[in-house]
Amino acid sequence: MSRDLVTIKGGKDGFRLLVDSSASMEEIEAEIKKKLEENPGFFPEGTKFELEVADLDRSVKKGINQILSQHGLGVDLSVKKDPPPAPAENSKVPPQYVIQHDGNVEAQEMTVVEHTVRGGEEVTSQGSVLVMGNVNPGAQIIAGGSIDVRGTCRGMVHAGAWGDISAVVIADRLMPTQIRIANMIARSPDIMEKSDFAERASIKDGQIIIEPIER
Repeated sequence: MSRDLVTIKGGKDGFRLLVDSSASMEEIEAEIKKKLEENPGFFPEGTKFELEVADLDRSVKKGINQILSQHGLGVDLSVKKDPPPAPAENSKVPPQYVIQHDGNVEAQEMTVVEHTVRGGEEVTSQGSVLVMGNVNPGAQIIAGGSIDVRGTCRGMVHAGAWGDISAVVIADRLMPTQIRIANMIARSPDIMEKSDFAERASIKDGQIIIEPIER
């Protein structure tokens, strides 16, 4: 099995970029571009990635920043502040995190849910939603942007809820009762075939299609 040169993980303040320090700049560039192309629309313009490699050469960091800037993204070099307090355990309102745009007053909202979303629970966000757990049957995720579930998705998910047809739904195991993207609706078949890969749902040629992807 080939090594994972670049890994994108969701964190409390947005996204973390883990890079294999032994990889060449060409390998890193190819891997970053591949991951961005696999998840179109999920990383809004202005998103800053926190680099998580202690021994990464400064020139490599600069190169990574240049690669990301071509996609309207970048590396977060700011000093980190203490994260906001966690919500009460029984609260159904997920913590909200804002990804700032350079030189722009506007911000892209990112909702990071760090637990499994249980049946009867609803998560709604004007921006994208990242779930660090499962979405159980009876749960609902409604996002103005894209939805990424780092686990099994068996609930109802609605990406691009306010008309964004470029939004996508991604999950390690995509088995929802219903998928909606913008004004399009797709239901899961009565018998689901288990996939060995993560899957992405997106709108193509006027319909929702689901295809396997590599994380």
